[in-house]
Amino acid sequence: MARSIPRPLRRAELPADTAALARYLIGKSVVRVVADGAMAGRIVETEAYPVGDASCHAFKGRTERNAALFLRRGHAYVYFTYGMWQMLNVSSEHAGVGAGVLIRAVEPVLGIDLMARNRPGASERVIAAGPGRLCQAMAIGSALNGIDLCRSGPLWLGADIREAVAPDAIGVSVRIGISREIDRPLRFYLRGSRYLSGPRSLSP
Repeated sequence: MARSIPRPLRRAELPADTAALARYLIGKSVVRVVADGAMAGRIVETEAYPVGDASCHAFKGRTERNAALFLRRGHAYVYFTYGMWQMLNVSSEHAGVGAGVLIRAVEPVLGIDLMARNRPGASERVIAAGPGRLCQAMAIGSALNGIDLCRSGPLWLGADIREAVAPDAIGVSVRIGISREIDRPLRFYLRGSRYLSGPRSLSP
């Protein structure tokens, strides 16, 4: 049975705390609308980059590049890294406070054929497992930086696609691929999901 496109989350639904938001988004969705149709993925993995965290792009203050992290919670911060990947983050605090949540992986649910077109040869399990793969699969680029994710448009955060995730179904670990503040338990993931990124040892 075809699934309907999830409604945008209201800003009032988003916790005004970075770690709380990262946990809250597990089970919610990322919705991307392009000329050929809509794509949606169930969020199964996030990482929090809170205020004062040395690994957060906002750590040294506001710049032209990271300005979207200082918008009120629920805006997209999209940046290019490693010379090849885009990354989707969600601003996570009050306006003027720099912090964000990285969306690390989604389970493809809607528009899987469109995702496959963007990532030819990738299996459904890994098509959006990892922040760079996710952005490639869902055609998320720098043109969407700063967009309000709490309203309908080309990209938004959507409500649960399936039933709400129980608190004990959310695992916690250290973050992946960073070199500062590496021991903080700020990665959140859906236990048992086959769509996660990173080593399995971090997702028991």
